[in-house]
Amino acid sequence: MSRVWDIPVQDSTRTRDVRVAAEDACGHAGLDAHATAATALVATELATNLVKHANGGRIVINLTAPCDTLAEAAPCVQITSLDHGPGIGDVPTALRDGYTTAASSLGAGLGTCRRIATDFDLHSRTGAGTVAVARTSPARPPGTTSRPVRSRPGTRAGGITTALAYAEHSGDAFAWVRSGPTVTLMLTDGLGHGAKAAEASAAAVRELRGNAGLPPADILRHLHTALRGTRGAAVGVAQLDEDTNRLSFAGVGNIGARLRTGDGWRPLISHPGIVGAHFPATVPVQRSPWRTESLLVLHSDGLPGRWVPPDDPGLVSHDPAVTAAVVLRDAGSAARPLRDDTTVAVLAPDPPDGRP
Repeated sequence: MSRVWDIPVQDSTRTRDVRVAAEDACGHAGLDAHATAATALVATELATNLVKHANGGRIVINLTAPCDTLAEAAPCVQITSLDHGPGIGDVPTALRDGYTTAASSLGAGLGTCRRIATDFDLHSRTGAGTVAVARTSPARPPGTTSRPVRSRPGTRAGGITTALAYAEHSGDAFAWVRSGPTVTLMLTDGLGHGAKAAEASAAAVRELRGNAGLPPADILRHLHTALRGTRGAAVGVAQLDEDTNRLSFAGVGNIGARLRTGDGWRPLISHPGIVGAHFPATVPVQRSPWRTESLLVLHSDGLPGRWVPPDDPGLVSHDPAVTAAVVLRDAGSAARPLRDDTTVAVLAPDPPDGRP
């Protein structure tokens, strides 16, 4: 199920809560003592930065997989820091190992967070705030590389999941699988909230992993059978064929999807129904070309219907989870919190400059 640790950080008393949550997440992911200590340090530093430099924010911790769709889906602890603060004027300097502007900081700094995390990425805009994403995975054997070597440009996926009212479980979930040149990204929203809704989404994730080679409409039909004993869910399935650079999307229920092509965004429409309960007789499939600047955003209905896609073209070079978190952050605020379980998942091409 989608276990979520979501901690508002408005003062230094919440820093300990963030560290404890990170250690708890590591226990759920099966990380060893070394990885747990590194994760706790990263979480504490990110929380400290929120208090000292951003006038507060939130830390969201999810259990997920590497963003690299070629990598083995080992369990990762993903820590996302979100704020509406002043932003970072000089990001390269802020990312320098050991750099800190606060005398009472841990002194680790964002550079050290980037060094000790398995994956780290940050997006900041002056006057709009900062999003940082760090992932820690189980230690790899000596001599192995952190990422597979690619023979050609590939695809990355990532996202963020939150729960209504800081609940322990979210009824939403996202997952991605690869079958040869085909990458499939799914987002599911179990009906209602809490553990029962999470059970429906967890069942969808399990079924997806066993049917990675099927096209989107067929995946949805298999999910319908698998979810009959649950509350049911809204599900969106996007599938990219890297050989033909064609994206296919099919959805049942209120899953939103936006695709950026060139300079504009267009919606991909889901069909009314409930997977596991009221499945439509036909499932329309929408197909679109996939280009080096393309970006796909899937989201549950916790995101406001009139959310505005980010206008920063540089987001395509960031970790997809960073892009997802920027979308989530910009759709709400402390004064206007999101009123449902909310998940945003992103599919993106490899950055052209080869950055991780």
